[in-house]
Amino acid sequence: MKATIKTQGRQFTVTKGDILKVNSYPNTQAGDCVELNEVLMIGEGSDARFGTPLVEGASVKATILENKKDKKIVVFKKKRRQGYKRRRGHRQHLSVIKIESIQG
Repeated sequence: MKATIKTQGRQFTVTKGDILKVNSYPNTQAGDCVELNEVLMIGEGSDARFGTPLVEGASVKATILENKKDKKIVVFKKKRRQGYKRRRGHRQHLSVIKIESIQG
């Protein structure tokens, strides 16, 4: 069974057993269970149900495998002929989750 979920401001189409990298969930640790209630579509083929905007009573359960940081992104600003240069780095906090079950 497939489901399209919305979490952390992004949408994913998932099935049971999928592993996703999403923005970090606050106050969680590896091994915690997360319930995702924002389900936009559930089912596949002619059995698909679409929400307006959410499907009533549908939920997806996921387990957090690890919390980590993404690769570093370098932000470089420069104004030509002005002697202005700034170099900053950023590493996004991520949670790696595994979809355990889809109910609905």
